[in-house]
Amino acid sequence: MSAFDFTHAIVREPAQSVTDGLRDGDHAGPSHDAVKREHGAYVATLRELGLEVEVLPALEAYPDSIFVEDPALVFSEAAILLRPGAPTRAGEVAEIAPELETRFERVLTLGDGFVDGGDVLTTPDEVLIGLSARTDAAGAKSLIAALAQLGKQGRVVKTPPGVLHFKTGCGLIDEGTVAIAAALDDAEMFGDLKRMVLPAGEEAAANILRVRDTVLIGEGFPETREMIERHGVTTLALPISEIAKIDAGLSCMSLRWRSVAS
Repeated sequence: MSAFDFTHAIVREPAQSVTDGLRDGDHAGPSHDAVKREHGAYVATLRELGLEVEVLPALEAYPDSIFVEDPALVFSEAAILLRPGAPTRAGEVAEIAPELETRFERVLTLGDGFVDGGDVLTTPDEVLIGLSARTDAAGAKSLIAALAQLGKQGRVVKTPPGVLHFKTGCGLIDEGTVAIAAALDDAEMFGDLKRMVLPAGEEAAANILRVRDTVLIGEGFPETREMIERHGVTTLALPISEIAKIDAGLSCMSLRWRSVAS
């Protein structure tokens, strides 16, 4: 069974306030209608790939709440409530907690520090936790302890300067290969995983999302897409240009897992 054979996903409808989402720099934000179109295409794609997708209602008080992966981490057998590092996102945890409690027998919490789900890469052998402006050492330590309760091993790595989240710069192509921006080209960081460095100028393509037999990738990255296809994996390009205006990508818009009953 592949680590990417998801059966279920949770997403959240983008709020009107998504236009005020967090972003680095002073560039213009997205339009709500454009984000809604991109989000709709994303949800439709997950369903076409065979996932049962539940769309949670928008949360106007939380502009970034469309990015459900940051306040939680899910596995087949349990969920872990995280602690987002941006103060404006802290309340999202309490909003998603009851949704997870109805779907998972175990829902764990973190005791200290901060962890954004965008800094957490789950591989077949371990869970990598990237320290960043949104994830600190105390939070990583708490997450490692929670993972240990589930029989999983966590390991801390350091997100390079200039990379918002660890998964902004990397994503799994298959169970043994990770696509990475050049800034993350570090053998020690990824252990036994084969590293596929993305072409210059297409670093923003790194936040890919493997779902079953397909790698989802943002539109506008032809060289990266060809590279992944040559590796033997089918790709599908999705529009994410508006979502990218609030420093986000494909993985952060859903929580995905395989049901234990499947």
